[in-house]
Amino acid sequence: MYTGIVAGTCRVLAVEEGEEVCSFVVDLSGHDDGLKIGASVALDGVCMTVVAIDGSQIRFDAIPETLERTTLSGLEKGGWVNVERSLRVGDELGGHILSGHVMTTAGILAKTERGEGIDLMVENPVAVRPYILEKGFIAVDGMSLTIGEVSDRGFALHIIPETLRVTTIGDKGVGEKVNIEADSRTQAVVEAVMRGMGDGT
Repeated sequence: MYTGIVAGTCRVLAVEEGEEVCSFVVDLSGHDDGLKIGASVALDGVCMTVVAIDGSQIRFDAIPETLERTTLSGLEKGGWVNVERSLRVGDELGGHILSGHVMTTAGILAKTERGEGIDLMVENPVAVRPYILEKGFIAVDGMSLTIGEVSDRGFALHIIPETLRVTTIGDKGVGEKVNIEADSRTQAVVEAVMRGMGDGT
């Protein structure tokens, strides 16, 4: 489990494509304290399992389904990813509970500078549209964010300077894709209501 409070960004050192699995080697310097094989780490919001450790160089494997559902398929050597270690008992919950199970990707429709921050308009994919609610939570590339104005076309995000400082979102432009994970509590409520309406109750 994660909180959506990204700890920082890390550089991709290698991308190795196999027949069934794509491996990523990431430099987790500063974020690798106590890390062990089998541990979970979120890369751009995608829950990944540590499969090998060589100092601060950490290897992760991604199966085809993960690559199809997320932006990891577009990672290249030299790129950067948002990183969050998994939630531990006693940690402060500063964002909202995330599983790291990305549901889909969405394109950035517009980007506007607002002082030291930026405003984004992100595509509202049909797959998650029922769960995208104004003032609700959303995880975008692993960042816990509050949703602004919503339409069938897209939803607004207001990114503060601190988020720009510690994540990759400021470097993404119009047309680029981001990973989307809807808030699990919103999903539960919406699906319960939808089931109730379907039953005629």
